[in-house]
Amino acid sequence: MTHEPDALVVGLAVGRGTGPELADVFERVLGALTTGHPGVTVERSPRLYHSYASLRAERDIARIRELTDADADHYERFCRTHAERGTTAVFRTAVNAQSLYLVRERLRAVKVDLLGADGRSLLLVRDQAQGFYTGENRHAPGEVTRTMTFGRETTEAVVRYALRRARQEWPDGRIGRVVMAYKFHLLDGALDAWVADLATRLGVEIGLFQPDTVNRDLVTHGLPDRTLLIAGNEWADIMHVLLLDRFGSDRQENRCTENVFLDPALASLTEYQTVHGSADDLAGRDLVNPVATIRAAARVAERHAGCAGAVEAVEKALRVLDERGISTPDLGGRHSTTAVTDALLGVLEPGADGTPADAALVGGS
Repeated sequence: MTHEPDALVVGLAVGRGTGPELADVFERVLGALTTGHPGVTVERSPRLYHSYASLRAERDIARIRELTDADADHYERFCRTHAERGTTAVFRTAVNAQSLYLVRERLRAVKVDLLGADGRSLLLVRDQAQGFYTGENRHAPGEVTRTMTFGRETTEAVVRYALRRARQEWPDGRIGRVVMAYKFHLLDGALDAWVADLATRLGVEIGLFQPDTVNRDLVTHGLPDRTLLIAGNEWADIMHVLLLDRFGSDRQENRCTENVFLDPALASLTEYQTVHGSADDLAGRDLVNPVATIRAAARVAERHAGCAGAVEAVEKALRVLDERGISTPDLGGRHSTTAVTDALLGVLEPGADGTPADAALVGGS
C-alpha cells in the first residue's frame, strides 16, 4: 500500500479482552481530533493478539508457549515494518505480558512516565529491556526455570536515554537528582560497577539504591523535585500507584504512557498504551474505562499529526465530563464506554468553521 507523501500512518495493535472496544475508541477520538488535518490513516495489525486470560483458556502449556512466541514474533515484525516505513506512532491495547516482554527485550524498550503535582515533577524511566520481567522460560515436570540477562551496554543505553529525556522535559537543564532503583545486590557487584563507571564518564552524579531504600526515602522524606528515577521494571511496576499518589493527581487506570525502543532501527517509533490491563471480564459489555485510550489518541494527534492543543483540549473536555458526572462504573459512574466517548466527542465537536463548538475547550489550532 502506498500513501501520499504528507500522510501520517498510525499503527494500531489490538489485543483480546476489551482491546477491540478500545481500538474503536482510539480511532473515533483520533479521527475527531485530526479533522482538518487530512492524510491521517490508522492501520490495524492483521493479528488479534492474546491476553493472558485468552491464553489460559488453551489449558495446554506447550500450546500457550507456542501462541506466546507467535504473538511476540508477529508484533516485533509489526513494529519493525512500521518503523522502516517511517511510522512514528503505534497505539497498542493490552497484550499478554510474556509476549510483550519478549518484544521489549529484543527492541530494548523503556517506558516513560512524567508525573507531576503541586508544582513538583518526577520523570520515571522504567527499564523494560532487561531484568527479571524479561527472559525465556524453560519447562520441566513440575518446574519452570526463567533465565534473564543484565548487560553493561543495555544499562548504558537506558541511562543515556533517560538523561536525554530529562533534559527534553526540563529544558533549562536542571535535574534535581538522578536515582536508580535496582536489586543490584543480586548481581555480584556488576551493575554498581557499570553505573559508577558510566557516571564518571558522563560527569553526572547517579545514586544507585536498593528498591527498599528508595521506598523508605519516598515514604519518609519524599523525592526532590525533578527527580529522574531510572528503575528496574519489576519494582517500578509495583510502585507506580504509590508514585502517582506522591507525584500525580490521577488514577492509574486513567493514564496512558509511552514506550520508546532503543534499538536504532526503531528510534523514531513511539508506542502508546493504556496503563490498565485487558479487563477480559468486561469484554463485550461496553463498560471498560476509555479515558486512558482517549488521552493516548490526544497525544498521538498533537505529537505526531501536528494538532497543536489536542492534549489540553481533551483534558478540558474530560473535566467537563467529570463535572457532569459522566463516567464508567469503575470510576463510580453509570455510563457505558460508548456513552463516555460520545459525550467527549460532543464536547469536542467542531463547528462548521472547523473550530470546536465550545471555545473554552480550544487548546490550539
